[in-house]
Amino acid sequence: MRGLVYKSTGSWYQVKAEDGRFYSCRIKGKFRIQGIKSTNPVAVGDWVVFSIDTNSDEQQGVISAIEPRANYLVRRSVNLSKQLHIIAANIDQIFLVVTLKNPPTYPAFIDRFLVSAGAYHIEVVLVFNKWDRYEKEEKEQAIALKSVYETVGYKTLSSSAITGQGCDELKHLMKGKTSMFAGNSGVGKSTLINAIEPSLDLKTARTSEQHQQGQHTTTFAQMFDLSFEARIIDTPGIRGFGIATLKRHEIGDYFKEFFALKSQCRFHNCLHDNEPQCAVKAAVESKSIAQSRYDSYRGLLDDPDGPYRTDIYEA
Repeated sequence: MRGLVYKSTGSWYQVKAEDGRFYSCRIKGKFRIQGIKSTNPVAVGDWVVFSIDTNSDEQQGVISAIEPRANYLVRRSVNLSKQLHIIAANIDQIFLVVTLKNPPTYPAFIDRFLVSAGAYHIEVVLVFNKWDRYEKEEKEQAIALKSVYETVGYKTLSSSAITGQGCDELKHLMKGKTSMFAGNSGVGKSTLINAIEPSLDLKTARTSEQHQQGQHTTTFAQMFDLSFEARIIDTPGIRGFGIATLKRHEIGDYFKEFFALKSQCRFHNCLHDNEPQCAVKAAVESKSIAQSRYDSYRGLLDDPDGPYRTDIYEA
């Protein structure tokens, strides 16, 4: 039988067969997909081949194969093991939910995520959430930050689960697609998803006022069917992740504005670091490239897997 993985808890997978029935499945043997060594060989969004377990009275099955993936998103563990973890597979688009406060999402985190998604050819829409909570000056800051990414070529929108702002636009973008919602813990992913599809009633929690840090309400990735012909993947809050599989000289190619100027640099293999006559550094000096973007790039260039300073990468 063929089915789509909707939920992964580590050892068991909830698979929806093509006839619409759900089965609790386990893996047969060891999997190594596309040469990837990861903590979870089967991910939410995977199409799998499975057989029904005739020895069980319940709807259980055994996964024997995983079909080739259109794409996938991985993160590298921030601990010493540096193991890869596949967040989800076969994603049409990602909505990266960001907030200026309660908790703050830092540009370095946004840029790191954009590079990682870009490396796997996944479109990202930046969703500036909790818009109703911002004072005038904060809204001006948010508009300025949105402008940085709109100028680069990313789609952005403003949202609020309380007022409903942005929800119709989100639904329009999601129709007919499999979308993933991601972001730091506490940015309001689950609350926003509930506003889009109230029948889901996902668990939510308040952000810690003392530490401005979100509490994990989603403990594993899970996909849901929505009422308007769309699928959504809700993921645990991400506090930090390493850029997996990218080599040092490739990082700049995933900063769109850097790549556009690459051919104008004196050296074809310019790292936009200490090289003379670098078009990217000249653009930063003339302020046609945002300083925050260049700072993020330098941070990745110096150490793609960190450092994980709490004032920069965690929220």
